[in-house]
Amino acid sequence: MTETIADTRLAVIVLAAGQGTRMKSSLPKVLHRIGGRPLVGHVLDTALALEPERVVVVVRHERELVASAVEQAAPGVVVVDQDEVPGTGRAVEVALDALEDFTGDVLVLSGDVPLLESDTLGRLIDAHRAGAAAATVLSAIVDDATGYGRVIRDAEGAVARIVEQRDATDEEASVTEINAGVYVFQASALRRHLPLVGTANAQGEKYLTDVVALLRDARLPVSATPAPDAAAALGVNDRVQLAEAARVLNARVVRRWQLEGATILDPATTWIDVTATLAPDVTVLPNTHILRATVVAEGATIGPDTSLVDCEVGENATVTRTDATLAVIGAGATVGPFAYLRPGTYLGDKGKIGTFVETKNSTIGERSKVPHLSYIGDTTIGTGVNLGAGAITANYDDLTKHRTEIGDEVHTGSHNVFVAPVRIGDGAKTGAGAVIRKDVPAGALALSVAPQRNVEGWVEKNRPGTGAAEVAARARSAQKADDGAQEQDR
Repeated sequence: MTETIADTRLAVIVLAAGQGTRMKSSLPKVLHRIGGRPLVGHVLDTALALEPERVVVVVRHERELVASAVEQAAPGVVVVDQDEVPGTGRAVEVALDALEDFTGDVLVLSGDVPLLESDTLGRLIDAHRAGAAAATVLSAIVDDATGYGRVIRDAEGAVARIVEQRDATDEEASVTEINAGVYVFQASALRRHLPLVGTANAQGEKYLTDVVALLRDARLPVSATPAPDAAAALGVNDRVQLAEAARVLNARVVRRWQLEGATILDPATTWIDVTATLAPDVTVLPNTHILRATVVAEGATIGPDTSLVDCEVGENATVTRTDATLAVIGAGATVGPFAYLRPGTYLGDKGKIGTFVETKNSTIGERSKVPHLSYIGDTTIGTGVNLGAGAITANYDDLTKHRTEIGDEVHTGSHNVFVAPVRIGDGAKTGAGAVIRKDVPAGALALSVAPQRNVEGWVEKNRPGTGAAEVAARARSAQKADDGAQEQDR
């Protein structure tokens, strides 16, 4: 007797063709983002974790936008187009055509259900195979089933059919077990019965759920497995649900990093994208966002009130009340409070970008400091430099951006303006208030000194009738009277 070996190959179909009208958005629903990725990106991540043989994504609304996002999230997956026939059944039908002669199990996922984890789907597939079912539905038990398709079971507890909200009777609408929109089918059974589905329903759509009743009519086994976490199985249909999904996902991410050794003092106000990375012994203070591909090294302290987007933060660095994008912060460096690091900022080890400092497209060398009230743009600063308060690199002449180069161990006075292009040599110094328009040789002291000139009576002459002119006139009169009295006393 020959033992039959089950076909354990897996293909995944992701449905991403819908507009999502309840989102009330020009952006397709599956492209709304949580945790740093579009909804469909999270679904694809979960699908790929199952190591399927093939993945097919069905698109239609804003086809080019969705297809581009899919390719970026999961290069190499097959993208197919749904035609004018509406409904999830038709979407799966065109995906099956792309799967050609695939024989195994087909997992159908919705592109707007981002919180399902691969463990849950793995258990669903295992249950499907263990029961030799033609189809297995992922269901969820909810308190309020409004808007969802109901899973209707027969007297023995087996799945009889799935009824959409608009087509349900009052008795069926009272059922609290809902269809989560996730299915596993035997490919052969799906191919035989899906073409038999019609559009005789309130929406005039070809429902994938109608396959369940057809399979039952053919006396093929259909089962439903409730998700262990009902909230994770529900799709995102509007902005309220989008925000709730983002909150749940963020709580998972924060907890994961806490278990990996990061100290996160206030999880409720800390947001970390799934694409960010934290090392052990990182401390994250309240009201902090660590976004996109940001990497934070061991021992660094981030926050409070800080946003990092695509940044690298070195070991034991401190970043306080800072907004930074595409910036590199070296080991042991300090940034903030109230600093603004724009793209192209590179701060060397043990360097400092201080209070109310803005930087852009600039390299600040090891142990160099820009302590406060400064703008540094298109600049290269060497090692051991200290810029005085109010330093400005004037990089733009209305036509072109120019660079400023500041050598090693340069110390500048307060309120300096460096008019680019200009170079300050190693070890040079500048005086307070200097406007540097020419290169400064190494070791030189640069000054821009002009005698102070007071133009008497200017305000009264040029701003007549103003409050300033009136008080100035009174002060001048009082001074004249005082001078006259002193002259008489002499």
